[in-house]
Amino acid sequence: MRFQGLDLNLLVALDELLTERNLTAAANKLNLSQPAMSAALARLRSYFGDDLFRIQARGMVPTPVAESLAGPTRDALLQIKAMLAKRDAFDPSTSRRCFRVALSDYAMLVLFSSAMAQIASAAPNITFDLVPFDDKPDELIRRGEVDFLIFPNIFLSEAFPQARLFEDRLVAVIWEGNSIVGESLTFPQYMSMGHVASQFGRSHKPSIEDWLMLEHGVKRRVEVAVQSFAMVPHLLVGTNRVGTMCKRLADEVAKTMPVRVMDLPMPLPSFTEVIQWSPVHNGDLAAEWVRSIILDEAERMN
Repeated sequence: MRFQGLDLNLLVALDELLTERNLTAAANKLNLSQPAMSAALARLRSYFGDDLFRIQARGMVPTPVAESLAGPTRDALLQIKAMLAKRDAFDPSTSRRCFRVALSDYAMLVLFSSAMAQIASAAPNITFDLVPFDDKPDELIRRGEVDFLIFPNIFLSEAFPQARLFEDRLVAVIWEGNSIVGESLTFPQYMSMGHVASQFGRSHKPSIEDWLMLEHGVKRRVEVAVQSFAMVPHLLVGTNRVGTMCKRLADEVAKTMPVRVMDLPMPLPSFTEVIQWSPVHNGDLAAEWVRSIILDEAERMN
């Protein structure tokens, strides 16, 4: 189909080139040969009267014209995708939709795994692609790279719709054989001990406990940094280190591991876990159904 002389299929190629910044990778994503992708780029260059990309040592670098096309192109494709999804009838028992969800292992363990069991019972052919925390979660939503984000609300933008899931608070976790801590954990003990802490993304972005502590002027001595909440207790066993975890997950871990869950020696506020989605998915019956199952499961936790 052409619009004002432009083959609209070329917008799909342009979007992938802007995402991948690599001709071969973009071709593979679209199941095209490299010559076919090169031809598509040549036609785009001819239509827009611009190189669009320059080849440098770090790959394909978009020109200012290409950068100006990135947002409108992705938005147009998302609107078309959303329009087609809204047109389709939805039957959970036959749907074969795949949903991409960005969430931490904490949210997966305390909420999403049970929600998936409910979904699998009613919609056995719906599948999920779970992706980890990104340094810019807003971009995942804006670019349509995920259907849902599940994170604490303090990490998410107010630019997109969201719904509350549940609240939780932070606790300290130590090995049962810890020789430093008695019946309670004091602030001097907490600050003098080595910490196992969760940090996420390429930039090791602070997790919820790090963020809240920094907000309240607490800076720990981190001896081990991990990219998973579930790894924290494993690295406490046999040591005098301390970990700080969300209580719901810590209580589950304590059922099967030799660890103690203790109150923190300083007051920190609780936090709210939320689910967020793009407004272009409003009216998408399949997405709304999946979201309702997640919200129902969260309600049972409260």
